[in-house]
Amino acid sequence: MKKLSLKDLDLKNKKVLIRVDFNVPLTSNGLIADATRIQESIPSIDYVLKSGGSVILMSHMGRPKGKKDPALSLAPCAKYLSALLKTPVKMAPDCIGNETETLVKNIKPGEVILLENLRYYPAEEKPELDPSFAKNLAKLGDIYVNDAFGTAHRKHSSTAVIAEYFPGKAVAGFLLEKEISALSNILLQPQQPFFAIVGGSKISSKMGVLLSLATKTKAIFIGGGMSYTFMKSAGLGIGDSIHEDDQMHAAKDFSEFCKSHSVDLFLPIDLVVASSYGPDARSQVIQVEEGIPDGFQGMDIGPKTRELWKTKLIEAKTIFWNGPLGVFEFPKFSEGTFTIARTIASSPECSSIVGGGDSVAAINQLGLADKFTHISTGGGASLEFIEFGTLPGIEALSEKK
Repeated sequence: MKKLSLKDLDLKNKKVLIRVDFNVPLTSNGLIADATRIQESIPSIDYVLKSGGSVILMSHMGRPKGKKDPALSLAPCAKYLSALLKTPVKMAPDCIGNETETLVKNIKPGEVILLENLRYYPAEEKPELDPSFAKNLAKLGDIYVNDAFGTAHRKHSSTAVIAEYFPGKAVAGFLLEKEISALSNILLQPQQPFFAIVGGSKISSKMGVLLSLATKTKAIFIGGGMSYTFMKSAGLGIGDSIHEDDQMHAAKDFSEFCKSHSVDLFLPIDLVVASSYGPDARSQVIQVEEGIPDGFQGMDIGPKTRELWKTKLIEAKTIFWNGPLGVFEFPKFSEGTFTIARTIASSPECSSIVGGGDSVAAINQLGLADKFTHISTGGGASLEFIEFGTLPGIEALSEKK
């Protein structure tokens, strides 16, 4: 990577402003459900502290829509991080403003402050609304570090615009470097056969990367909510399943694109369907060619699909997986996602990358994270990196001389 790294600058007595991705899932009582993203930020934070600098962390949490929402405070992350670092992490009352500036002004080397949720301000996601927002964030540090791969595909105030205020001092953190290295080495020049598994609910957000994958892979497996749009575009009944009517042509075109590029496109051949969306809903297995009955909705890939996909996936030398293949958070509809996770994990000769919070959560639930070559902290970011080969948050950083 031709961008400056954290190791390229002298950090002693410097206030180091690090953009992290602490957008972690919370339980109903406000506890952290999966701390992977916080844990992955530790190497960069530790390095700054051991190099004699102080750390000011900034992140977003959820979608507060530009308003202060106590339910989306980063306070639980400060508490969790304190325990990991074995040092107090001060929680700032806001991400900008006089009180926060005073707190940061008095920070000493070896200390850590976490700013409050950046998305409490509309200008975080829409920098053009208030250019002073990025400027006020930049005031808080001597050096800027982007270590938030999960948001590096967004041209937001804290991920791209802010770098303008740090000429020669906007650098990549260790997590960002690790992500770029893994994705570049494994996915941009994959060992063949290279297979991709894409799940989740929407085609619209993934069509660009599907087309990009179709130029690199030998086979693409599509499950989850996306598959029902493909089914409907093929004239099959989908009952009450989620789908995107405006993506029907795109689904048909993609199927043709795969054919013309000799890419095997695997869609479910059977499904587990349910009478309602819930953990205890009445369910049955149907064959896709028969269509999903009215009053039922697709919830998971079926047993025949699981067996067929398992047989095919063991041939792969490289696998990229993004998005669950069913509603895996309900145990009754988790078998598709879990079967595929176990299949990939049991293929030691295969390089495997998983991106996307839900897929990663499923792997962590099974305790299989160490069986994958790389677990990406960014679903959307990994997809866009595959599609474009770079991201706005990377492009904004200072060039290595």
